[in-house]
Amino acid sequence: MPDLTYRLVIRACHVLFRALGLRIDVRGAYRLPQTGPVVVAANHSSFIDFMFVGLVATARGRLVRFMAKKSVFDAPVSGQLLRGMHHIPVDRAHGETAARAAYRALLAGEVVGIYPEATIGRAFVVKDRVDVKRGAAYLALRTGAPIVPVAHWGVHRIFTVGGRWSLRRGTAVQVLVGDPITPMPGEDAEALTTRVHDVLVGMVERLVDAYPQKPAQPHTAWWWPATRGGAAPAADEARHLDEEARLKADAGRRG
Repeated sequence: MPDLTYRLVIRACHVLFRALGLRIDVRGAYRLPQTGPVVVAANHSSFIDFMFVGLVATARGRLVRFMAKKSVFDAPVSGQLLRGMHHIPVDRAHGETAARAAYRALLAGEVVGIYPEATIGRAFVVKDRVDVKRGAAYLALRTGAPIVPVAHWGVHRIFTVGGRWSLRRGTAVQVLVGDPITPMPGEDAEALTTRVHDVLVGMVERLVDAYPQKPAQPHTAWWWPATRGGAAPAADEARHLDEEARLKADAGRRG
């Protein structure tokens, strides 16, 4: 059976979802094309949000080849699994290697998953446009693949940065798939990235608006956005925390 490792991991994920009693609501999966190259662009708020973004593709009989940081591939267990699922390692110092691998995957008709925010957003809303990368747009422009935006919310309550995790049963996780975005005549990567960013921002805001488990006391809820009166970091603080984490990681690699 092709992609045996991937399919076994999918089964394991479903077992985990059932064990946690997660209330998963996926809407709009039909918008993901069933054939041909596709770039999936998703927001990034958790270490495990790829599991839920991947649900969209499996509902359409497809698998996503996610672009993920190289350090995850370097770990013995996760690295073996990621390579077995044909995900794409991204070395920040040599990003062109990952771009070529993603390009080849799209030419082969695959679905490639990209997080335009690059790292987990600690504010739990989509990062400002200045912090968003253009990789999805470049690949779409080079290959003609549509960009399908996928927004999710609630996953960060299960496992995210800062040592935040919870095995509480019944957590609501919402996933929303937007209409495919194709480059307009004469559109460059900057403009296309802005369009994708704006769509993702709006989709995440819709999910937060409709979230069925809003905190009774928002100001005490670490996972509720500061823009909604929650205790999550505001955008400027989140950017500062991101930079601190990046510098620490770089120092660790040099050491």
